[in-house]
Amino acid sequence: MSILQEIIILGPPLLFALTLHEYAHGYVARLFGDPTAANMGRLTLNPLKHLDPIGVICFILIKIGWAKPVPVDPRYFKDPRRDMIWVSLAGPGINFILAVISVLMVKLLFATSTLWPFFIISPLIKMLGASIWINLLLAVFNLLPLPPLDGSKILMGLLPEKTAVAYARVEPYGFIIMLVLFYTGILPKIILPIISFAQRLIM
Repeated sequence: MSILQEIIILGPPLLFALTLHEYAHGYVARLFGDPTAANMGRLTLNPLKHLDPIGVICFILIKIGWAKPVPVDPRYFKDPRRDMIWVSLAGPGINFILAVISVLMVKLLFATSTLWPFFIISPLIKMLGASIWINLLLAVFNLLPLPPLDGSKILMGLLPEKTAVAYARVEPYGFIIMLVLFYTGILPKIILPIISFAQRLIM
């Protein structure tokens, strides 16, 4: 596809996936007593509040992207280490749910294909196909135990406290590590088989 076609097909499911991912973090944090995201206007389904321009550009260019992280203050939590695990799981969790919903919608469209004009059903199926891939990619990628990804926060909640503090010091270098892993081909070799397995699991 051309760049314009890619933006038209990938844009809506990408925006929806990123928005729901960040909203889920803020919503679960609010359930555990943290009003930070709500107070800053980030507990919203407005995608413009969550977009990170660099993250979107990177997704278009290298197919790995991110949104602007929702602010979370663990000091509001009764059990910060435990509650932060659930907050971190919320984003990838909602992406996996969206992938499953997208699969069901594709199957529904195929089952009722004779009822839809081709010019409507064709782009819809392409968008839903993109939604499956995008949401699985976001879920798997964010579960990697690399700071500042969600997986690192889950891991820090499971590690002994001293080890978790030491591990957190890697965070300033997390983005550089991810770029190195991507351009050396290590990152795709890790996540693509997992995405393929997850896709076979839900199809």
